[in-house]
Amino acid sequence: MAPKNQRWWLTTDSVHLDIEAGADVLYGMVSDLPRIGEWSPECEGVEWEGDVTVPVENTTFMGHNAVGPGRRIRYSRHGRVLVADPGREFAFITDEGGRESTVWRYRFEPLADGLTRVTESYDVRWIPTWARIVDVPTNRHKELLRGMRTTLERLKSTAEAEAGRAAAPLERQEESQS
Repeated sequence: MAPKNQRWWLTTDSVHLDIEAGADVLYGMVSDLPRIGEWSPECEGVEWEGDVTVPVENTTFMGHNAVGPGRRIRYSRHGRVLVADPGREFAFITDEGGRESTVWRYRFEPLADGLTRVTESYDVRWIPTWARIVDVPTNRHKELLRGMRTTLERLKSTAEAEAGRAAAPLERQEESQS
């Protein structure tokens, strides 16, 4: 049988990107789910359910997505945080028709020279038959890989730009003290 990420139906896959930012900073950006729409080409926004400032395990939310030609197919999903381990891992599961469906996971691996490898993955635990049928001709797997790459590239741009803005005042301050 073909490896899970090469089957014609959705199962699991991942992409990674090395980003010039600390693991804690990147974790803070990703775990702030209301911001995810800044990076994701599919998720337009997320609202926490309840008074949430820092997500922890079992925190719930509602996510709003748009896909398809012209992003005209819109849908919302409930979700629940599975792992909230600052600087290391953030994971949540979304539901499909009231049943837990897909795990989305971000792992943060510090590397040398201030880089962090961020790996985004999905693992489909269950989706209805109609969705599996639609996934084949639309090549949803390829779309998800492209979306994850875009998300990480946008996260990289934002994180590195924010780090640059934070460093600029320090550099000016150091120059004025010289």
